[in-house]
Amino acid sequence: MQRRSFNKALLSAAAALTAGTQGVALAQAWPARPIKWILSQPPGAGPDILARFVADNLSRRLGQPIVVENRPGGQNVIGAQAAMRSPADGYTFYYATTAAMVTNVFTFKALPYDPEKDFAPVRLIGRSPFVIAAGPAFKGNNLADAIALAKAQPEKEAIATEGPKTFSGMLADSFAAMAGFKYTHVPYNKAPEAIQDLIGGRVNFICLPEAALLSYIRSGQIKALAVSSAQRTVNLPNVPTLSETFAGFEYTGWNGLFAPAGTPAAILENLNRELEAVLRQPEVTQRLLALGSIPEAKMSVAEFDGFMRAERTRWAGIVKAIGIKPE
Repeated sequence: MQRRSFNKALLSAAAALTAGTQGVALAQAWPARPIKWILSQPPGAGPDILARFVADNLSRRLGQPIVVENRPGGQNVIGAQAAMRSPADGYTFYYATTAAMVTNVFTFKALPYDPEKDFAPVRLIGRSPFVIAAGPAFKGNNLADAIALAKAQPEKEAIATEGPKTFSGMLADSFAAMAGFKYTHVPYNKAPEAIQDLIGGRVNFICLPEAALLSYIRSGQIKALAVSSAQRTVNLPNVPTLSETFAGFEYTGWNGLFAPAGTPAAILENLNRELEAVLRQPEVTQRLLALGSIPEAKMSVAEFDGFMRAERTRWAGIVKAIGIKPE
């Protein structure tokens, strides 16, 4: 019995050693052919522009093309499922947003994929701050004026978002809850339509990513009231953060790269290192900042995994606080 147990343990150790050796060999040979990044957003959307820019720079380091495949629709479900069902061979990855990998868990009663079990984290690419802005009809000058107006007319102030259960909608509600009032949501599928309705006075306020609003803010067509990042952004250094009014408030979206579960760990580590090298390039950093994304110059696979766990915990609290019910 002891001999059989010893032999079994020896075989298990040998198998583990062989698998580890094969994984290292695979990582050393990787990539031997083009790579695909699946994206849940349509061509021309903010995440699409960021993904293609990073992919182009990374492909030059790897010596292989990276093809970005758009699979929009279903509040990220279509793209996530396509990535989840892809071979875990290191040649298909999912370029995902906070909504796909965190908040969908809390807004869907039955999500047809499990972000934690079906995907392996590779690398956080960057954080995307959001902006709360007012249209030209707003007579105030700052966030305090906007709060005073909303409190004076309970639930009459309309805010354009992507919807109450989207990232921008939940940010608007989180801010309003802290300030002690409620918005009337006006959901939009497309940012340009929401912005034009803000300029035209059909809605009073808007909450969208900085990248979507930046050109309109700079041209003076709309007035930025606050950004959602912990510090003021490079693009809007004169616009205060929400945390300057509400201490500790930070609410940023992010983009990250994930692999189908089961992808060899050696490949994940290799790709993480290559992405870090790309994100440290000054020209890449500057371009990402111009596109409204704050790049993460250093984050290991293990650190990204820890970040994801913290995000799920944090968002569970946010969703509970604002009373979101899954559908």
